[in-house]
Amino acid sequence: MGFFDRLSGRKPNGSAPMPTPVQVSTETTATASGGGVMPQLVTARERLEAKDLPGAMEIYEQVLATAGDRADVLVTISADLGMNGHVREIVDLVAPRYDADRHGPATGLNLLQAYLALRHAEAAQHVLDILFALQRPELEDRLHGFSNAIAELIQKDVAPIEPTPPEGSAPVLDAAKINFVSLSKPIWFYGLEPLAAEILPAKGERLRRVAFTQLALVGVSDLAELTQKPETEAGRLTRALPLWLAETFYFSPHYSSIAVVGVFRQHYYALLGAEWTTANLRQLADTTEGGLDYIFTGALRSADADYEMVLRVWDVKKLRERKTINLRWNAATADAELTKLHEQVRMFMEWTPEKTGLPYAAPARPGDWLGLLGTSLTLFLGEKELLPKPQVVLSPEVISAAAAQAAASDGASLAWISLANAARRLGLADTLPSPGLRPSPIVQQAQALPG
Repeated sequence: MGFFDRLSGRKPNGSAPMPTPVQVSTETTATASGGGVMPQLVTARERLEAKDLPGAMEIYEQVLATAGDRADVLVTISADLGMNGHVREIVDLVAPRYDADRHGPATGLNLLQAYLALRHAEAAQHVLDILFALQRPELEDRLHGFSNAIAELIQKDVAPIEPTPPEGSAPVLDAAKINFVSLSKPIWFYGLEPLAAEILPAKGERLRRVAFTQLALVGVSDLAELTQKPETEAGRLTRALPLWLAETFYFSPHYSSIAVVGVFRQHYYALLGAEWTTANLRQLADTTEGGLDYIFTGALRSADADYEMVLRVWDVKKLRERKTINLRWNAATADAELTKLHEQVRMFMEWTPEKTGLPYAAPARPGDWLGLLGTSLTLFLGEKELLPKPQVVLSPEVISAAAAQAAASDGASLAWISLANAARRLGLADTLPSPGLRPSPIVQQAQALPG
């Protein structure tokens, strides 16, 4: 009997057999890894058995920070958590890191059982589809059993099991109160509309339509409270990364791109605690004019200025995940790793640059560029009165970095002009520097526009 059966109080039946969590023996894995990581996981397992979940989670976070891409690590963590009844922690720790092609089916089976235990049918179906796509004949009977269990869960139409917040904590976010804002132009273009003919490429027909959605921010317990405060660096990144990729694909002759970010109806930024489900993707495609061909989703995790991200590429027509990209960086490696991500996405999507409009130049310092894009979005939404004034603030570090790169390209100069003009309109320009800009005709025209 698997941990799903034990937690749900159900017994397996002929229509939906429930396999047990896949486990890896400590001896086998320790030998394969050469020691080091597995002794820590043994200690974590002992903490779980002693009912010390926080102690085990602390060890898991340390291990995942250095070995989170190893298949043996993920399957061991997911199995040990599952056998001790901590299924929600499997979702929190393993789901953002799991890549079936790299990590194999064992961890996926444990993750699938965790979603079923939590009655998250859509998420369970997503993992099941990924496992079927591996085309492993030896798994087919087990996967068909899971398919029956998911169908039964959907038929019963029961609500997912949500976490019980600690006493006195902020309320859980209500996704029904979130409005999603679609931005069909680069965020720094807004305010430069009189120069559209010079800046924007002439788009043709038969374009592939792609959406880049706000990333989930996982592993954070106080999301609702954070929405009431000025944005953190991690929160900014969940929005700036899709803005950057959407901007990149806007300057390609083959794509029409949008960035999608969430705002509460009470006019606060929304932070998403979980990745987009297939139902969310279907709804986004159905409500986007002209439909969508591809959607990028993902999740971000932050701990002590170290970041981990998973990015997923979805084929909308088949509603199938086509690629998973995992990334890890810190302050010292951010620009190199983000540049690799940018190149990998462009290569996978067969991106080519536009020959009309503003020539596209990838930023030399992507981390600083993301800060500029995220701040530009805050100013834009502040002008639209979708954010309250206390949230519309300028980070001195972000502004300093944006000013330092303002002369790097025409696009960087235009982005600085747009940001500075928006800050002036909002009464936030008192402390803005006056950086040097590119002396090109398009930049000079932008400087001449009324602010």
